Amino acid sequence: MVAILSGVILATLDTAIANTALPTIAADLGVDPGDSVWIVNAYQLAVVATLLPVAALGEIVGQQRIYLAGLALFTVASLVCALAWSLPALVAARILQGLGASALMAVNVGLIRFVYPTHQLGRGLGLNAFVVGVGFALGPTVASLILLAAPWPWLFAINLPIGLAALALAWSALPDTGRAGHRFDGPGALLTAATFALLVLGLEEAAHAAPPWRVLAELGGALACGALLLRRQADHPAPMLAVDLLKRPLFALSAATSVCAFAAQGLAFVSLPFLFQHALGRSQVETGFLMTPWPVVVALMAPLAGRLSDRYPPGLLGGIGLAGLALGLGSLAALPAEPSVAAIAWRMALCGFGFGFFQAPNLRAIMTSAPAARSGGASGIVATSRLLGQTTGAALVAGCFVIAEAHGPALALGLGAAFAGIASVVSLSRLAVGPGPGAADRPT
Repeated sequence: MVAILSGVILATLDTAIANTALPTIAADLGVDPGDSVWIVNAYQLAVVATLLPVAALGEIVGQQRIYLAGLALFTVASLVCALAWSLPALVAARILQGLGASALMAVNVGLIRFVYPTHQLGRGLGLNAFVVGVGFALGPTVASLILLAAPWPWLFAINLPIGLAALALAWSALPDTGRAGHRFDGPGALLTAATFALLVLGLEEAAHAAPPWRVLAELGGALACGALLLRRQADHPAPMLAVDLLKRPLFALSAATSVCAFAAQGLAFVSLPFLFQHALGRSQVETGFLMTPWPVVVALMAPLAGRLSDRYPPGLLGGIGLAGLALGLGSLAALPAEPSVAAIAWRMALCGFGFGFFQAPNLRAIMTSAPAARSGGASGIVATSRLLGQTTGAALVAGCFVIAEAHGPALALGLGAAFAGIASVVSLSRLAVGPGPGAADRPT
């Protein structure tokens, strides 16, 4: 678990650190701040395009091998990022880093299933959610401390000792997840990559008010590639886009819960800085502190929720947590004109409680409703649903700003509350669904 979570904290911290440091990197490289966004976008596109193909490859060659390769690539790419001399060089290095992070994200949950016995799986997934919460909470602070003492390349160079130590430990500690008998579908992988890259790119372009023809072309291309992918893999024993798993009601409802919940999170995380700074007149430093209660409470709640999910139905725990998230987002949308710090903090903490109470039980439901042999595909769906939800939420924020202008953040938070409410209802509906055939499968 230490080996697995070391890679998770690397990928999580790196995402938060890069977002925080964009202005500094743009100024040092002498590039337009708008162009510097590609430092983040290139990483995200590389991750989302390769998640499912890499997860499928993990089932064939062994998830532990994919994890080791991803960790090695991420560490080497971090060194290349630190040595980058221009924006194009840094963007290229970030693409490599995204490929490494994709491998880590695609199989880490699947590996945890082979570490813990089924009756204790919630504990392992709760620990994983705890580390993710800590990474996002500490990311901006770590970035600020590094930039106070050293130039921006050290933001990436700090990954080297952590990555090398994790590699040394993972080499002998990771469980053997076995190998599937089918072959890797290369053309299917290309179609999968094109489908999700074009989909995310189209959503992001829509959020940044790109020309409508370009957005429609990208979304149309994603739809066409997706249709070809489904046709090609209709009879595949383990399709990359796991339609075989989505035919299982518990798995499908859990994936839908995840997409809606992360859409609510995306709506909140993008709109809250605008609410705090533009509507409430808080400084950038104050905004950072006001955002902190959410991930801190997520990190505190995740281990408890994980343990509870080993005893109580994940549908019930997730429904309760997401109802809390809906209440928290609704109360943030209805903030008075001049709220106190305490009034903001308890609302953010309520959101963190709700999100933290949902995450580990939902992961457990997804993983235990899939056969052990399809743990890689299930793990890939976990990461993909998260990224799709967050991207959709971010794109919807832009639409809220267009519709409501000055009241855009409040509208986005209200929409986030609606998504969280829908996710709560979907989660509770799982109580009427049996565990499915995959729940009885245990890895050896």
